Amino acid sequence: MKRFLFSSFRNRLFAAFLAASLIPLFICSALLLQIFRLQMTSQAQQEASDSLAELAQILDQVYLDFTRIAAAVSLDDTLIQAVVQGTRENSEVYNRFLEVTQSFRDNACFDLYDRRGGWLYSTRNLPHDDPLSTRWGVLYAAEQQREVVFSPPEDSASSGPCLLGAAPLLDGSGEIAGFLLIRLEQSDLNDLLGGAVGTSNNLLLLSAYWRPVYCSQSGLSVSLANTLRQRLLSGQPLNSRSEAFTYTVSHHPSTGLYMVLGQPQMFTRDTMGLLYTVSASCALACLAISILMSLTLSRQMFHPIQRLHKAIEAVSHNNLDVYVPSEHNDELGQLAARFNEMLIALKHNQEQLVENQKELNEAQIRMLQAQLNPHFLCNTLDTMKWISKINKVPQVAVMSTNLADILRFCVSPDEFVPLRQELEILNRYVEIQRIRLSGTFTFRPLVPLELEACLVPKMMLQPIVENAILHGLDGVENGVAEIRAWARDGVLTIRVTDNGRGFPPELEGPYARRDRELSRGHLGLYNVDTILQKYYGQGFGLFLENCPDGAGAAVTATLPLRYEEEEPVPC
Repeated sequence: MKRFLFSSFRNRLFAAFLAASLIPLFICSALLLQIFRLQMTSQAQQEASDSLAELAQILDQVYLDFTRIAAAVSLDDTLIQAVVQGTRENSEVYNRFLEVTQSFRDNACFDLYDRRGGWLYSTRNLPHDDPLSTRWGVLYAAEQQREVVFSPPEDSASSGPCLLGAAPLLDGSGEIAGFLLIRLEQSDLNDLLGGAVGTSNNLLLLSAYWRPVYCSQSGLSVSLANTLRQRLLSGQPLNSRSEAFTYTVSHHPSTGLYMVLGQPQMFTRDTMGLLYTVSASCALACLAISILMSLTLSRQMFHPIQRLHKAIEAVSHNNLDVYVPSEHNDELGQLAARFNEMLIALKHNQEQLVENQKELNEAQIRMLQAQLNPHFLCNTLDTMKWISKINKVPQVAVMSTNLADILRFCVSPDEFVPLRQELEILNRYVEIQRIRLSGTFTFRPLVPLELEACLVPKMMLQPIVENAILHGLDGVENGVAEIRAWARDGVLTIRVTDNGRGFPPELEGPYARRDRELSRGHLGLYNVDTILQKYYGQGFGLFLENCPDGAGAAVTATLPLRYEEEEPVPC
């Protein structure tokens, strides 16, 4: 099924359009939703951190105020004497006690106890006839640590205080004379902490053992504390998406309390369900729009391609009369126009090919006819050789023999020959020139034996040597033409030098720089350079220069080093 769906270019194009439009949409939607969740979560965490920091400052201030009041009571002789003597209902002591605790009296209740835990005075005129034990509880902790301590009350009744603080009172000798207690009720903590908590949040103060001390919603203190403590002991996370609140915990070292701030859950199941529903609805709407647009675009692109496909199929059946209409001036329209132009050119080329085939057939016939002439000339030259020998004219016999050998070599079908064979034909050509020029020059082929098997284009050296003899040595006495060859790094170099008059300055350099008109008079060199470049590429050819001593010229031919077993490939 999958192969059937994607075997069609139109289906693949439709799927590509659909994927190109939907994948970025889904990725962006998921990223935006995740970024929104992270942003809201980060904002809620920052708000919780700020609120807990403010709550910590309030508790620090309570701790500092209580410590300062305890120090003031310890320095007041009237109060210390009353504590030591266990004096009760003394108006002067009571007024002095109210005066010392005046700065924080509206936020908490302060009590004086003697060293045995007996109650003496209270800032709220609430008598406490039951003494506090100094063998356990907050008084015991204050006596043992000899500093301010806070602890939840031993009796956790809802009508009692939420938080107790005790400070030891020292007499002049440094002994504990009594205790100062601070009592914070539910209403006191509401007044102190309510501004930092906010109306929508919930604050829970827990003891060191995660027992409830205070809760802004008093009815949830015990159940919430038990739930959080069970999760802590079992290693479970404190927060759950199924709940309406998320909780952030911070420890207050001065009081030893744990502050738990509950914030309304921003992403509840209902909220996430709504977000997912909205996202899914938007995705479905975008899917419908994308499908519609993809179908339209694929149809607009497929129809011109389908017409072009039918036209190509018709051309494959040798029907060159088809035409592809170009409805739009876009890339597909330009492609259709180029196809129509190609058909016109193809029809013209087909007609030209028929015409060229006719001309080729005629040329082949003329070539076959022309091949009869060299054989007739060779036979005639052989006849001339024997007649010359009979009539004792050896020079005519030698020229006829050499010319016949050269002619047979020229009409042979081989394009590449060994260098030794090229040198043999060159020697025959030089022998003819010696007879013509009465032996006025010397020819020296200095080619190593190991290079004589190298393959070179046929008749490559004859035009170069001819140029040296006829042009370079013209009018020179004791002229010398010399051939040297060497191989290096896979390149065969053949150098023809003479001691003649040299090249004009404008002819020196790579021969490929000149065209045929500028090479008039040196057509043989032009043909050799063209053959080398056609077979081996632009990096090879002829190089013309004058000898360093100023006597004579040199023509250097470079070509790849190849042997008889290799097959040269024209470039």
